[in-house]
Amino acid sequence: MTSSKTAQKVEPARHWINGEWIGSSSVAKSISPSTGEVLGQYSAGGRVEAASAIAAARNAFDNGTWAHDPQLRSRALLELADRLGERADAIALTISREMGKPLGDATLEAAWSPSTLRYNAGTALSQTGTSAEIAPGVFATAMREPIGVAGIIVPWNSPLALLLRALGPALAAGCTTVIKLPGQTALVNSLIAEAVAATESLPKGVVNIFTEAGNEGAPLLVASPDVDVINYTGSTKVGRQVAEKGAQTLKRICLELGGKTPLIVFEDADMEAFAPLVVTALTKFNGEFCMTGSRVLVQRSVADAWRERIASLLEKVVVGRADDPNTQMGPLIDRANVERVDRLVEDAKRYARIIVRGGPIVDGPLAVGAFYRPAMLETEALDVPLVQEEIFGPVLSFETFATEEEAITRVNATVYGLAAALFTRDFDRAHRVARAIKAGTVWTNTWATLSDAFEEGGFKYSGIGRARGLRAMEEFQEVKTQFRAVKALGGSSPHSGTMAP
Repeated sequence: MTSSKTAQKVEPARHWINGEWIGSSSVAKSISPSTGEVLGQYSAGGRVEAASAIAAARNAFDNGTWAHDPQLRSRALLELADRLGERADAIALTISREMGKPLGDATLEAAWSPSTLRYNAGTALSQTGTSAEIAPGVFATAMREPIGVAGIIVPWNSPLALLLRALGPALAAGCTTVIKLPGQTALVNSLIAEAVAATESLPKGVVNIFTEAGNEGAPLLVASPDVDVINYTGSTKVGRQVAEKGAQTLKRICLELGGKTPLIVFEDADMEAFAPLVVTALTKFNGEFCMTGSRVLVQRSVADAWRERIASLLEKVVVGRADDPNTQMGPLIDRANVERVDRLVEDAKRYARIIVRGGPIVDGPLAVGAFYRPAMLETEALDVPLVQEEIFGPVLSFETFATEEEAITRVNATVYGLAAALFTRDFDRAHRVARAIKAGTVWTNTWATLSDAFEEGGFKYSGIGRARGLRAMEEFQEVKTQFRAVKALGGSSPHSGTMAP
């Protein structure tokens, strides 16, 4: 395979396992959500590929030097970042065509993501421990070491960014990896695997990648006693299943799950500056983003003006083919999701007032794709699907509040706690509200600002553990404490207090 090929591949895309290209007996098609056309074919993996990948990763961890050589790990991460950077244009175009992300957004993902690996190349060299003389002649040392084989399960909405967010710290920690990538982005997966295969610093078996259209390989990863940690990004429903199954082998679980990001607009917020950002927060990545701003809560004294402004902007959003440079919002991943989102909007008419109906595009050249125009509905009820469920599509609930306390109550009224944003000129209020919101990330006067140096993750049903930042590597490590006596202690305890049971 060559990196110059983007969406069209003559031979089915294959898996990368134990340093070799592996095909499957089952072959599936990659379909463009913009046009409904077949973009290419791919080997559809399952239990066989997952088992082979687990065995390769286990052998590389147990019998290789990867876990004990931070210099090698840092070099490999830097080299992999370069190999991905060389393929950035091809990856961006293929993401756009295969999963429907507008080309500008796909280009940003492909260009920015390798920096995650460069950050982790630094953290690979920064691991330290603690040491102390805890009693005369008795020394204690606590050091972090890699936990073992890491299973990484990646969704289709940002396949490169969400893979590297987990792969970078896993490799930096010294783990070997088995990566399950989704069938919806099979051709993107192949380009990523090409970059891995071209990274000469990576020993055989350290990074293993298989693409799965069904659901056999991923459960095997979660259940296998040879996999020591699972990093899963996806829905809360599946996240619960991962946690339950993983508990049977007491493996470490890191989950980034659903979100219902509220955008809180106080009466002093600059409407001209931030109303467009509210619309962007809903439509970015076609609304298929765990941090999509799917709720806007506006202070009642200014609600009429904001309602009108947001509605006007939503109706002007340019929906089009993902690879069209003029497109602001591309298609949903497939027609099944178009139908699912529209059913939710139709159901919401029972309890909410339609401000912008939006809906499927059924006429003209876009009718062949999975296009959905953004919708906005107003409700004061909290115990309704429009407010409580992660829609994963461009549907916005418009809500109002009178006081700061009411805003906080409404914001915290869902089971999710991934992210939130607030807009105000009053930074004392911003600090109070941010402290009161139960979410892992809170923005003030911005949205979706992220950094590899700062942690990302959810409260409540939005997840367990943290990605990015220094904490991310800890998800893939154990702590080992060693005690050393300069001379034999004759069985006496070095503790100055009582011996712990």
